[in-house]
Amino acid sequence: MQQMTQIMDNIQEDSSSHFSRPPAFKTPSMKAPEFFDGTQTFKFRSFIQSCKLISHNYPANVSQDRNKVLYSTSFLIGRAAKCNDPYLSNLTNQDPKYLLNSWKLLESHLFTLLGDPNEVRKAEAELDALRMKEGVHVSLYIADFRSLVSRIGDWVKELSSIISERDCHPGFCISWPPILQELTLFKT
Repeated sequence: MQQMTQIMDNIQEDSSSHFSRPPAFKTPSMKAPEFFDGTQTFKFRSFIQSCKLISHNYPANVSQDRNKVLYSTSFLIGRAAKCNDPYLSNLTNQDPKYLLNSWKLLESHLFTLLGDPNEVRKAEAELDALRMKEGVHVSLYIADFRSLVSRIGDWVKELSSIISERDCHPGFCISWPPILQELTLFKT
C-alpha cells in the first residue's frame, strides 16, 4: 500500500509540473529567401520582400540593420555576391553609413546594380493595360492593381490627379478617397 501511495504521489508531481507551465508561443517558421544571383532582375523584388518578411517575423534575431544585411547577403550568389565581396572584407567597420550596417544602403546598392531599371515603367504600362474582365472576381483585379501600384514611386499624387469628375461613374468616385488612403499603406 505504501508503494502504491508513493507511485501516486510521483504521478501527481509529474503531472502538476508538466501542466503548470503555460504553453510557449512559437512564431511560425518561414521559408528562407531563395538565393539571388542577380541575373534575373525580375526576381530582385521578391528577394528583398522575403528578407523583409523574415526580419519582421524574427525580430529578436534580425531586428538590427547589420543583422538583417548580413542575413540577406548570405543568400546572394554569383554576380550578386561579387558585388558585395569588397564590403565583406571589412566586417569590423561600425560606421552607420557603411553598406553592411544599413539595410537601406544595401537595398539601394543592390537595386542600382542588379534591380530592374524599367520596373516602374513596366508597372505603369501594366497598370494602364489593367482592365476589369467580365466573369473574373473583383478580388483578383484589386490584387493585381495593388501589386502594380506598390511598384510605382509617388503614385498616389499621380492617381488622384488622374481621377476627375468626368471619369467617374455615379457612386464610384465616392469610394476613391478611402481607397487612396488605404493604398498609401503600400507606398514604399
